[in-house]
Amino acid sequence: MTTTRAATELIRARSSWRSYDGRALEPRDRARLEEFIAALEAGPFGGRVRLQLVEPSSGDRAELKKLGTYGMVKGARTFLAGAVTQGPMDMEDYGCAFERVVLKATALELGTCWLGASFNRSGFAAKINLAQGEILPAVSPVGYVASSRTFVDATTRFFARAKKRKPWEELFFDGDFSTPLSPQAAGPYAEILEMVRLGPSASNRQPWRIVKERGEGVLHLFLRRTRGYNSRLINVPGGDLQRLDMGIACCHVELAARELELVGKWEVLEPPPRLELPERTSYVASWREA
Repeated sequence: MTTTRAATELIRARSSWRSYDGRALEPRDRARLEEFIAALEAGPFGGRVRLQLVEPSSGDRAELKKLGTYGMVKGARTFLAGAVTQGPMDMEDYGCAFERVVLKATALELGTCWLGASFNRSGFAAKINLAQGEILPAVSPVGYVASSRTFVDATTRFFARAKKRKPWEELFFDGDFSTPLSPQAAGPYAEILEMVRLGPSASNRQPWRIVKERGEGVLHLFLRRTRGYNSRLINVPGGDLQRLDMGIACCHVELAARELELVGKWEVLEPPPRLELPERTSYVASWREA
């Protein structure tokens, strides 16, 4: 990631904002963000992801209204949107690529907020010319934050407990799901796992679980489904918000590992790791140090 701030610092610093001051992006900020988007690497699993900045033509209020967020976002003039070609790991690839841009925006001191359900999907689909076989999983406002949060913004953060994160012993495991992994036992991987723990997730459900192989530089990523969350009312058409969260986890592992000069890559193991899984838990992929 090309920024003047470390990726781990950006992950720690970023906060979701739904309140903006109404200004369009300055040409310099827009150019830097578009340059970063144009140079994005492929998703970790090879899915075709395309992202772009979206805004109404010449400040057209009627067109801006079509890019509605149902009252969840105020004052935003520019949005990040995109599409991914449907495939086995489409949500994970989209989540990883999208989070990279969100962190770049953070480096430019721009506000963002992942939106996976509370936006006018047809309006954004038309704006990005969504093609057959593509999915539009999520968008985000991108802009200069307001001096204070709106009531909706503050209330949403309060009920989602936006800053609260699950403890290590609920998320990370040593060899199997019966043995919690401590930061001390994780050794050089502790910072990588902490970046996963601090990541944003849909409704702050934090569904990622990671099992580190004992004595090996291998991290197995699992999705622990939130009970009642995998419904048509919450998931995007053809998509899955909690799989987007897995993409965010993949992104944070990659960026933190790179910062620590640990070389590795994601792969989907066939067959998957032979572990006794907790209920509602499924294997996603494994990061292996080279």
